[in-house]
Amino acid sequence: MRIDNIKLKIGESEEKLKKIAEEKLRGRCGYLRILRKSLDARNKADIRWVYSIEAEKSAPPAKAEALAKTKRTDKKIVVVGSGPAGLFCAVRLIDRGFCPTVLERGGNVDERAAQNEKFFRERLLDEDTNVQFGEGGAGTFSDGKLNTQTHTPLNREVLETFVRFGAPQEILYLANPHIGSDNLRGVVKKMRAHIEAHGGRVLFHTRFDGLRMKDGKAFSALARHTETGEEEEFACDALVLAIGHSSRDTFARLSACGFAMEQRDFAIGARIEHLQEKIGIAQYSAWHNLLPPADYKLASHAGARSAFTFCMCPGGYVMPSSSEAGGVVTNGMSNCARDGVNANSALLVQIVRADFDRGNVLDGAEFQRRIERAAFAMAGGNYAAPVQRVEDFFEGRASARFGEVLPSYAAGTAMCDLNALFSETIAQSMKAALRDMGKRLKGFDHPDALLTAPETRFSSPVRVVRGETLESVTHGGVYPCGEGCGYAGGIMSSAADGLRIAEQIFKKWAD
Repeated sequence: MRIDNIKLKIGESEEKLKKIAEEKLRGRCGYLRILRKSLDARNKADIRWVYSIEAEKSAPPAKAEALAKTKRTDKKIVVVGSGPAGLFCAVRLIDRGFCPTVLERGGNVDERAAQNEKFFRERLLDEDTNVQFGEGGAGTFSDGKLNTQTHTPLNREVLETFVRFGAPQEILYLANPHIGSDNLRGVVKKMRAHIEAHGGRVLFHTRFDGLRMKDGKAFSALARHTETGEEEEFACDALVLAIGHSSRDTFARLSACGFAMEQRDFAIGARIEHLQEKIGIAQYSAWHNLLPPADYKLASHAGARSAFTFCMCPGGYVMPSSSEAGGVVTNGMSNCARDGVNANSALLVQIVRADFDRGNVLDGAEFQRRIERAAFAMAGGNYAAPVQRVEDFFEGRASARFGEVLPSYAAGTAMCDLNALFSETIAQSMKAALRDMGKRLKGFDHPDALLTAPETRFSSPVRVVRGETLESVTHGGVYPCGEGCGYAGGIMSSAADGLRIAEQIFKKWAD
């Protein structure tokens, strides 16, 4: 029996769910499962948790294993990248009987964490192992949000796979699930261990450098070991390109190899920080101390360009996220507890092709790069980030002091005027959005709210075109996959696309 719209007051025990179920069942409840849990905060005087549950007098029989057992195959599959798309693709390939080789230009997750700390402290950037590149991809050093705008049965499979490798069970039923950067690190390690225990390989510090083709099909992947400079060739029957949204050098290699690619619109802006307590009060009023750290999601059409918040990190940190020398990039991160002092999110403005198109498919990436390099120079040339209080941004002057919000960006900051970093259209659209969003979320446009710039890696500026079989339309046997190739936008949709590609490869040789 399914029971929907059960409302519990803040502080009420979930044990009450069993009592409600027994009333409906008119007897003892031997089985209860939470299907969905969300927070209804529309009436701040009466905020409630809302549940949907499944209940029976006795437990139902165990479900059969979702995937049929398959025989091992000797087909050689190479997966480029170990972000969500690449890892989920490789795990599903393992489950389908393949033994894929995963090529990852960066280090493992522990090496990444150590290298990031070194970068924050010494400002020495490793262009292959950083916040963007390495085991787990860019999502490993983020909030680990598992929301998605796409609707596909694969979303449930993604969540179940995360739980299979150590994520908390609650992500299966929370309306806005997240794992947290700290938990994600353990999950990706277990995924790697599963791949290797079943015949696959995960090769770190191994950068994809191109491919050799034979009769229009993928023949071998060319790679370079970044620590030794040695080259290696990997024969493959199929090549999966799960390269990530920051792989600009790989975009250039693919373009030079004649891959069909197209430009994509994207968005840029800055991270905005507030005190997490103030966000909690604005969202939940007097209940904020009894509820999980509050989040928000806002959009505005008040300016010349649409603007929106993205990757909101309650109790989080603004991350130094550079992956190219001489450029500053920001992102947001929070751990599972979300217990930092500040809340932050990206405040982004839509960029259209007319802003950057000069006739080259890579013009969008170059547009992003120019802003990152300008920010680097503006803030002193040592990977510090330019920052500005919102009040000063409105007034067009560099900040002279911090207010109630102190920066969480770990590589240092420099007080600047961000009006000089962005075009007038972008800056004015951000200002209009700040005022508009402040009407709907009290304090969003607070004078002491802090902008840290730039946020440029919202999405990939290119798409590698694929056809009905999900292969590149110009290079048979090559499967563009995930966010970097323009087919996803975040952890969930990237992981789902990795599963989709793996199933397509399995289908190709199933007969």
